[in-house]
Amino acid sequence: MSISLAMKNTVFIHTNAKQIAGAIVSAHSLKRQSADPDAFDVKIIKVEDYDYFAAHEGRKFLRNKGWRVWKNDDLQSFTPTRFMPPELMGYKGRAVVIDPDVFAVGDVNELFNKDMGGAAIGAKPRLGHNGRADYVASSVMLLECEKLQHWKVEEQFAAMFEGTFDYYDWITLATEPKESIYLLESTWNDFDHLTSETRLLHNTKRRTQPWKTGLPIDFQNRVPPMFSFLPNNGYILPRRYKKHPDPNQEALFFSYLKECLEQGLISSEEISQEMASNHVRHDALEVMARVEGVDSILKKVAAA
Repeated sequence: MSISLAMKNTVFIHTNAKQIAGAIVSAHSLKRQSADPDAFDVKIIKVEDYDYFAAHEGRKFLRNKGWRVWKNDDLQSFTPTRFMPPELMGYKGRAVVIDPDVFAVGDVNELFNKDMGGAAIGAKPRLGHNGRADYVASSVMLLECEKLQHWKVEEQFAAMFEGTFDYYDWITLATEPKESIYLLESTWNDFDHLTSETRLLHNTKRRTQPWKTGLPIDFQNRVPPMFSFLPNNGYILPRRYKKHPDPNQEALFFSYLKECLEQGLISSEEISQEMASNHVRHDALEVMARVEGVDSILKKVAAA
């Protein structure tokens, strides 16, 4: 892994090829919504850039005390890369890491400036989710990199396949000392919830991600063991992505995407390619043409 000794606050957006359009929009939203966009850098981590993920294709790994098969083309194969920022920062300075379906509504500098009282990690609690009383959402994290020198992703990733490190414990931060975790307010990782208080909007429900409406589902849902006789090793696939229930969240994404196109951050050819690859809904250009501007959408949200 290449190491950067840069000390500037940096937001890392981790992604794979299937979610690259979301990552580009996310990066734009972070800069756009900040009063001081030069105070931080934004970098995109792509799972395809690290050969050791591809080398484990088709191998079984430990997840929640059971075994799963690693698939690099899974929609969320990028998840282990969310633990890379401390190493990429040379274990110096502060980093924020977010999923590619997280979009700024507020100013991320407010998160960088948060006093975590000496904790190493800031993340949102999600207590009781999936039956885990200790669940903490690592999809948005504020990181004190110097305090996370035990985060070595290639080693930890390999340990999952040896059965000595559990993926689910990893992503829920269950392997970290409780005193090292500062619990962030929900607004810094707002799950499909957009209000005037939202700082980072997370379109976390995969079936309703606004840029995928109508496309064939390209991720797997695990069914309970009692149904393991089903095809695909007990996995079932719903047919199509559904429309997001909040029209403001759909409009916000496409308004940001429209700005990306206008500013040359993504080209119309790239959007067309993403549509052809079924990574972006096929009517994306038409939706962009009819949406209001970002500020108008956010004013509507604030007035609601």
